[in-house]
Amino acid sequence: MATPATVDAASTPAEQAPAVNTAELQERVIDALREVYDPELPVNIYDLGLIYTCEIDEQGRAVVEMTLTAPGCPVAQTFPYAVECAVRAVPGVTQAHVELVWEPPWTQELMSETARLQLGFF
Repeated sequence: MATPATVDAASTPAEQAPAVNTAELQERVIDALREVYDPELPVNIYDLGLIYTCEIDEQGRAVVEMTLTAPGCPVAQTFPYAVECAVRAVPGVTQAHVELVWEPPWTQELMSETARLQLGFF
């Protein structure tokens, strides 16, 4: 009688999450970022130019670099977490990390045309 084979878990490849369409997922994340508004201005953070990078890998992990309109912004300690929650809520995102950066400094030139129109900057 044959003995049952034993399998060494360390020798078998780890199961990986299926690859996602990163471009499609990135668009959904950007749509979610457009639903997050600056606490002091009636403009979403994406069109305001506060999002510097938004990268999604094939496992659905999202990394966002963002800034604020001023280093002394009163929401500097809490707002990145709110943005991270919005990103994490997007179906297909498996992990989210938002990093607050100060370089380059935010300027009005980073705003989209839509944001400039909303704020009357033309």
